[in-house]
Amino acid sequence: MHEWDTDTRVDATGEGRFTADLTDRWAGGGGRPNGGYLVAFCLRALGEVLPHPDPLVVGAHFLRPGVVGPARVDTEVVRAGWRLSTGEARLSCGDREVLRVVATYADLGVATGRTHVLGEAPDLPPPDECVDAYGGLRLPDVTVTDRVEVRAPEPQGWARGRPTGTPRAEFWLRFADGRPADAASLATLVDTAAPAVLELGVTEASTIELTVHVRARPASDWLAARVCTRHVAGGYHEEDVDLWDATGQLVAQSRQLALSAAR
Repeated sequence: MHEWDTDTRVDATGEGRFTADLTDRWAGGGGRPNGGYLVAFCLRALGEVLPHPDPLVVGAHFLRPGVVGPARVDTEVVRAGWRLSTGEARLSCGDREVLRVVATYADLGVATGRTHVLGEAPDLPPPDECVDAYGGLRLPDVTVTDRVEVRAPEPQGWARGRPTGTPRAEFWLRFADGRPADAASLATLVDTAAPAVLELGVTEASTIELTVHVRARPASDWLAARVCTRHVAGGYHEEDVDLWDATGQLVAQSRQLALSAAR
């Protein structure tokens, strides 16, 4: 078992309910469980109750920060069709709901139809020719950086104490323990790298809503990422992420709206 599989385990207790245990091994800003990590519990529970194997569209609304310790996931099958199935999952810590996810599942292994991709994967050197995107910088309460490896042609500006003023980045990422990326884990991976708005002097970002489109099953461990923010308004910003596998196949897209904090 790899870390992600162990740390996002859910156990069925009957009638669409599951128990879980949130660890401190996937903490983001402020030492709180990372948002993509929390989404994984809901998707793993939905994967147990829906008839299709792959999340296709994921809509996650974060109601309050997650808390390390015991948790509960309640699921509901909204519709189960021939090609698509949809369900809702609610993650609670104690008696407080933390996250609500609505997701539609499909079987990406049999997806057919027209394919016409206009975008291109980031033009990056191979991962073994890149360096740690954070320049070795680690914060003691941000443990997600130990779970996901991020490599870039050079360290990002904010990590060197010189934010570039351009909230955009391209890099490779993968699970640090070598776990192969798959459709189920992509909704975690899109939210594990440092936010692009750090290049604007933002020190912390709290996700309000995250939407993920899973486009294909990855064919490689390393994924090429393109991350950007175009608008910061009233303290809120969006972040767009595209993930491509090493064959040049687009595997996931995401957009989140987040609250920015700056010194």
